[in-house]
Amino acid sequence: MAAAVAFGSLALGSAVALTALSAWLISRAAQHPSIVALSLAVVGVRALGIARGTFRYLERLASHDVALRVTARLRERLYVSLAAADRTVVAGLRHGDLLARIGPDGVLVGDVLVRGLLPFAVAGVVCAGAVTLVATLLPLAGVVLAGCLLVAATLSPWLAGVAARRAHRVADETSGRTSALALELLDHATELTVTGQVSQRLEALGRNEIARSDALDDAARPGAWAAATSSTATGAALVGCLVVGATAGRAGSLPPVVLAVVVLTPLAMVEVVASLPAAASAVARASAAAQRLWPLLTAPAITSRVSASVSVPDDDARLTARGLACGWPGRPPVVSGLDVDVVPGRVLSITGPSGCGKSTLLLTLAGLLPPVAGQVRLGDSALEDLEPHAVRRVVTFTAEDAHLFTTTLRENLLVARGDATDGELEFALRQVGLRSWRSGLSLGLDTMLEPGVVSGGERRRLLLARALLVGSRVLLLDEPAEHLDAASAEALMAELERLASSTGVAVAVVTHQPHPTSGGTLLLGSAGPAVQVRHGSPAVAGGAAPDPLEVEVGVRQQLDGERGGGRGGQVAAVQVARAAHGQG
Repeated sequence: MAAAVAFGSLALGSAVALTALSAWLISRAAQHPSIVALSLAVVGVRALGIARGTFRYLERLASHDVALRVTARLRERLYVSLAAADRTVVAGLRHGDLLARIGPDGVLVGDVLVRGLLPFAVAGVVCAGAVTLVATLLPLAGVVLAGCLLVAATLSPWLAGVAARRAHRVADETSGRTSALALELLDHATELTVTGQVSQRLEALGRNEIARSDALDDAARPGAWAAATSSTATGAALVGCLVVGATAGRAGSLPPVVLAVVVLTPLAMVEVVASLPAAASAVARASAAAQRLWPLLTAPAITSRVSASVSVPDDDARLTARGLACGWPGRPPVVSGLDVDVVPGRVLSITGPSGCGKSTLLLTLAGLLPPVAGQVRLGDSALEDLEPHAVRRVVTFTAEDAHLFTTTLRENLLVARGDATDGELEFALRQVGLRSWRSGLSLGLDTMLEPGVVSGGERRRLLLARALLVGSRVLLLDEPAEHLDAASAEALMAELERLASSTGVAVAVVTHQPHPTSGGTLLLGSAGPAVQVRHGSPAVAGGAAPDPLEVEVGVRQQLDGERGGGRGGQVAAVQVARAAHGQG
């Protein structure tokens, strides 16, 4: 950073010195001296012109090197902090929020050195040098220049910072309302169309955007005053030095050649202070980003009741839960009274309407959310008694919105296991039905997964391939068949069944569409008890086992109710229950 400040000061200092020396050279040349008297100044002008560009290039190299290093270290700290953080911190982050913190927010904090702090440091050094030069030639002019530069370097950035903070606050307030209105239009388009309320919602969205635009205009006013203040202050410095210098010149205390230097040097300070409002805005944005990053960087570490005598079982990968209630900390449970069995060699499907708690249940089974009530056990040990990182090696959870990076296919798969060979990567792709897709890639595993290369269904299969590469004994998959056609979804579920039976892996799969699976089907719903049909013995959470026929009829009625627009409850296909009961 010191090198960047030094090179930046030399670059801007060369620009100011170039203006001052050029003023002296022009005014001195007007007196028609010998060329020898001007030769040194001519060489100096050329040297300063070259130095200005050279030092600016060196300043860019040094400052951006610092910024990139800081950004890389910040992201590394974020990854380390999130990896070691309490599991509720990671699980509580939405996919978009996490990307925003690691991406744009991290860049803003890293860039503050180049775009925020560096301009202020360089401006301070150069302003001090310019004031010293002018004060040496004419003390009163130095006082005038110092006062005007002080206004330009303090009041103008302060106003710009106020504008940036106001704009950020307005954007935060209005973007939430815009997102809520837009999501309401998208999620309830059918209902709004039937009731004739689409135009009303669109008008509300338009009014919100107009209000947002007006609020941003109001927030931008201090920024306009900042630009005006900077220009006015430097203009006042020029006029003030001209008046003071002319007065001294008429009194005979200031030579005409020196008068030109005193008057034109403030003109060069425009470039020095012009960058300060933008720098103040960058500091304000970085401060807001740092406030968002701070809770992640200081997230509490994982706490568990690990005992030295308790270890992750080597041979028993059965994941069970009894009397389980799931929910986010500080909120009511979304599901309760569940008895769940994820058995080695079998596939358990978890189905139900959107928002009924399927993903929350999966997070709880994975140990990423603490149970609200009840207990999850891996083998004979309670999950909270086991070392969390050791649990991760046995239990793999693949989220619905797990990220694919804009890099090669190989690197995206190696995220799961860095030492996997190309043969293992190819085998994982074949296991999830991506053989033909992989064959169509001209660069094979070196293909860049840019937008448009991977469809929604292919993305889900790649995430499943990544999960298989981990080699865990328990796989918890959140909607791996989403965005697949019916035939492809059935083929994928069949492949999971084959994988479970051949390797002994225990699999739990969240699906919207019911599938007959060897481990049974857990039927969740927005109302009523959850039903788990497992190997011919259905059970209602928290109650006695119902008659299989009643389960089938009740499920069919609720499924029909959902299709008809009703609230619905447990969702499952009748053939799932029949398959689980051995009825065909």
